Amino acid sequence: MHEKKQDVATAALITGASAGIGATFARAYADRGKTLVLTARRGDRLRELAASLAPVRCEVIEADLADRDAPQQLAREIERRGLVIDTLVNNAGYGVTGSFLSRDWQTHADFLQVMVTSVCELTHRLVPGMRARKHGRVINVASIAGLVPSSAGHTLYGASKNFVIRFSESLALELAGTGVNVCALCPGFTWTEFHDANGMRPRMGRMPNWLWQSAEAVVEEGIEAVEGGRSRHVTGAVNRALTTVFKHLPQPLADAVIRRQSRNYRDVQ
Repeated sequence: MHEKKQDVATAALITGASAGIGATFARAYADRGKTLVLTARRGDRLRELAASLAPVRCEVIEADLADRDAPQQLAREIERRGLVIDTLVNNAGYGVTGSFLSRDWQTHADFLQVMVTSVCELTHRLVPGMRARKHGRVINVASIAGLVPSSAGHTLYGASKNFVIRFSESLALELAGTGVNVCALCPGFTWTEFHDANGMRPRMGRMPNWLWQSAEAVVEEGIEAVEGGRSRHVTGAVNRALTTVFKHLPQPLADAVIRRQSRNYRDVQ
């Protein structure tokens, strides 16, 4: 006799799910009836979020992606729990204020581990299964900071987001026709706790309201974009206009504009 094959639960893994865009992705996929795997450093916040999403199944796995072993351990724990990831949202992220040389190297190394290495490793570990099953979705949360000229301060932030964008675009081309869609989601200023975490809320408060989007709007655009097979999506009409303008400005003029405006929201001490 053949044993009956057990159904395997497919789920969405969302990193940095304890707040902001990550938590909003969790709510959006919960509304769609999706089983969730939520990960972040703050387990209490994750458990609170998971409880609020009942009766949707939510698995909580505490992990600090600054730990180089975290992606492998996360993938193993997901497998141990009998889950299969068919949607990956690489959302975990933060900003390091100040100039490049004002911070020690370990601070930058941890940042790159979270913002670049863990994104690539989790994708590398989870996409082969998606490809084998001929269905998968990967949303890498980037930023328009990766598409406009760089500014002084937060030195690695725009660089890391540009990497994520290019990585996503290349991977999307490699996976074309496999049933796996990859999208770099590029929001601009978004109403979340992001700027509270790095102490920049007072400066960011100087920015006009029309520059900002809600996390809900960003997430809905992101899900629509990845389902539509777009490899890159800039959220909001204002952000799309800004990135288009900067793309066509002469480099010296674009640099001058960024240099002047970034004084309002960049700490370069």
